[in-house]
Amino acid sequence: MPDVEVQAALGHWAPRFIQNGVDYNDFASTTGRIESWPQWLPEWNRAADAQVELAREADEAGHRHTAGHAWRRAAVDRHFGKFVWMLDLALAEEATHRAVREMRMAHSRLDPTAERLEVSIEGGTEYANLRRPVGIDQPPYVVLIPGLDSTKEEFFNLEQAFLDRGMATVALDGPGQGETGLTIPIRPDYEVAVAPLLDLLAGRPDLDHDRIGIFGVSLGGYYAPRVAAFEPRARAVAGISGPFCFGDMWDSLPPMTRQTFVVKSGARDDAEGKKLASQLDLAGVCAKIAIPALYVTGQRDRLIPWQQTARQAAETPNGTFLNHPEGNHGVSNLTYQFRPMIADWMADQLGQADGARYSVGRS
Repeated sequence: MPDVEVQAALGHWAPRFIQNGVDYNDFASTTGRIESWPQWLPEWNRAADAQVELAREADEAGHRHTAGHAWRRAAVDRHFGKFVWMLDLALAEEATHRAVREMRMAHSRLDPTAERLEVSIEGGTEYANLRRPVGIDQPPYVVLIPGLDSTKEEFFNLEQAFLDRGMATVALDGPGQGETGLTIPIRPDYEVAVAPLLDLLAGRPDLDHDRIGIFGVSLGGYYAPRVAAFEPRARAVAGISGPFCFGDMWDSLPPMTRQTFVVKSGARDDAEGKKLASQLDLAGVCAKIAIPALYVTGQRDRLIPWQQTARQAAETPNGTFLNHPEGNHGVSNLTYQFRPMIADWMADQLGQADGARYSVGRS
């Protein structure tokens, strides 16, 4: 019988693994080998290493598309091995760097126009991946913001939903997230991470800077409204399962989620982590949002109660709230319904006609 941490990870996040690119057979075989939380990252590394071997074999045979998807699976397998695993920070850091390299290998084979961005911000450097829809000279773009335990490497399939509709994507690792989070801790004023990114992109003629969307999921669903309230260049914002005040549900969060926040915020212990989590509070912020805002959640969300996201919408002047009665955290059990709906909504807000000319596919 798996221990309580493994059971919690599977209970809260299993659909998310599949929707973001983990092969179901990898998921079943890998989790079937795991009985205790200390095994989690080593076994997911094992799964990722098997995908790396497939990728290298395909590269040697000249099958770039096959190799690209194997590199992509390696990156996401490794990401989910370390996403809330704080038992050995050196091993988790190594997995972070390897997942970044593997996704870059995937991009070079599946979407060679993808670009890695390095952005100077207060405290150091943050990193993002820019992808553009083929055949559109000056597309609008959407900044994709991860949550506490997600990163830009998790967003390949999500990016495709926007690319298919003619929007470019900029998946960002901000403070506390992914490789950026290795050196820059979480901060509540996430707009300070997005403003320098938009400044860096502002001179590019291959993007439409008058049509910028913001999207965030989970804790990113807190960060996205912050950006919308304080960044005047944003034209629309969408958030999934975002908290109004992250500290409100601290005591009910899974222990590994609390520990992840403690580590990524630079807190000394659980008590200080709770205090810092309470600073991630949208009181008085949502009222400042003057652009269209969409808030989506699920009534069965066991991590961020749906009432938290509902309060975001209620305090946003032009906020729309959708709460699916069967939805879980991030409505990841209903991706087929909500991912295209949100992408369609964003395309409508940014005035983008449906349909880029080319899709890299997902096989």
